[in-house]
Parts: sequence; structure tokens; C-alpha cells
Amino acid sequence: MKAIIIAEDFAGMRAQGAGLAEKAGLEWDFRPVCIQPFWSRFPARYWPSPMRRVDPIRIPEDTGLIICIGGTGGVIGRAVARREGLPVVQIQNPRMPVSKFDLVIANTHDGISGPNVLISRNALHPVTPQKLAVARTEWEERLKQDARPLLSILVGGANGRFSLGPVEAERMADGIITFTKRNAMQAVLTPSRRTDPAAVAIFLERLEPHGIAVLTGSGDDNPYMGMLACADMIAVTTDSVSMISEAVATSAPVLVFPLPGRSSRISRFVKTLEDAGRVKWFDPTQVPWDVMPLDDTPLVAREMRRRLKL
Repeated sequence: MKAIIIAEDFAGMRAQGAGLAEKAGLEWDFRPVCIQPFWSRFPARYWPSPMRRVDPIRIPEDTGLIICIGGTGGVIGRAVARREGLPVVQIQNPRMPVSKFDLVIANTHDGISGPNVLISRNALHPVTPQKLAVARTEWEERLKQDARPLLSILVGGANGRFSLGPVEAERMADGIITFTKRNAMQAVLTPSRRTDPAAVAIFLERLEPHGIAVLTGSGDDNPYMGMLACADMIAVTTDSVSMISEAVATSAPVLVFPLPGRSSRISRFVKTLEDAGRVKWFDPTQVPWDVMPLDDTPLVAREMRRRLKL
């Protein structure tokens, strides 16, 4: 069976849909929601005739399931599913009655419930032990300079709720240098597409003299999966629920870098993982602790198959 994933074209949303489909054993294709310029100013749930406000979305004949993500993806995905007579699964709080979907998969921090709502502690994602094993083989010699433990640092960026510019980069660099020296660790950092170039310049200037590589590869040379696979410890900025979720699916302890700003939703998310003993806030004096991988994606994927009789 093939699932069609419908969402705005953001890497995090694409990853959530792919993770659910793959862990449910489904083939999948992605259909981005391309909003016509005027209508991008308004939330999709207020659009009249929503299918007329986006570029046409065509569905292959062998499609058996629509997976939609986010508020805009939910509006359009539900409309496509009704048009095609297909079941529809919504990922994230749809900001509309959950009864409009066959199934809604939300996070604990979304604060919604219902008979057709499944709850996951982490954002859904496609990271698996098998993919990590392959990445470890490919990247270990490239990332590790010697036998010291490796700290992998995953950096996001400003997103309307949090700030990450040169000032924050300076503060992070100080903490990273102190942490690696105290714990006799080597480290490697990768920014995301959202990272301010001025912040990347600070990381390069401050960290590379201490032997800490800043890697900005893309495509097949993207070090991200290798850094997850090879890390003895991972540090992630607090702005990215997706990166934190993927980090806690590994066997490495995870530290969360606080950033200026506020999001009650992300605060609840981090608190859930803190209570599970899976993450701690970054502190240069923190030492590694024992953890187990945390990933609810396979559980909700199996339950989705059961409930929808896939």
C-alpha cells in the first residue's frame, strides 16, 4: 500500500510523515502544499474552498492512505482524502475538531485527546537502529579524531519563538569548549539551514582553534545521521522538536541548549523527556549518564495499522 504525505514543504514535516509511513511498512510519496500568494496571509482553516487556494494535488491510483501534517497540511489533506474516498491520518494538532480525521497522532505537549487520538512523547521521525548502524560505518572514521568520546552538536536557528544569533553563538561556544575540556571529549558541530550565517561564523572562529569541526555538508555528504550514530553524547538547541526527537532515539545522553525566547509547547515537550530521564539542560559541569533510546514512532505506527485495518 502507498501513503501520500501532504504538508507544507518543511524538512521537519516531511521527516515526520516519512517516519510514520516507513515504520508502518508503507511506501510513500510526498506532495507539498503550495499556497497561492494572497492566501498565505491567512490560516488555512479560515480559507473558503481550500482546494482552490493551493496548486493542484494529484494522487496516484494505488494510494491507500493520506497522511497530512500541521494546520495547513491538515486542511488540504482532509479535503484530498474526501475527494478520493481515502482514510486520512493527521500528524500534530490540526487546530480543528479531531473528529474530522480517521486518526490524529499528536504529542504529549499538544494537549489534545479523543477516542481517535494517539499520543507520542517524541515527534515522529524516520531514524531507525538500522539506519544508524549504516551511518556509523560510513562516518565514524570521518568524525572521530581519536579514542576520546564524541559530542555531536546539532544547531537549529531562530524560528519566531527563539533567538539564535552571534550573541547566543558566543555563549554556546564558551559552554562547548568548557564542557569538552572538563569531560575530555572531542566534538563536532553542524548547523541547519535555519542557522544565522553570522552565528555559523562565530562557531567557526571560536571552535575550530580548539579542534572542534564545524560541518556544513549537504545531500549525500550531510553529516547529520553520522553524528547521531557516532555520538557518545548529543547537544541540541531547544528550538527544534524534530532534532531533539531524533537525538533521543539514539543510545546517547542528550543535552538541550536553552535559547532566549519562550514556547510553552516546547517547554512541555522538553519536560516530558526530562521526566523520562532522557534529556537534561546543557550545563558545562554536566557529566554523561546512562540512558535508553526513546522512540514512540514504531508504537503509534503499529497502532495506526491496527485501527485502520491496513
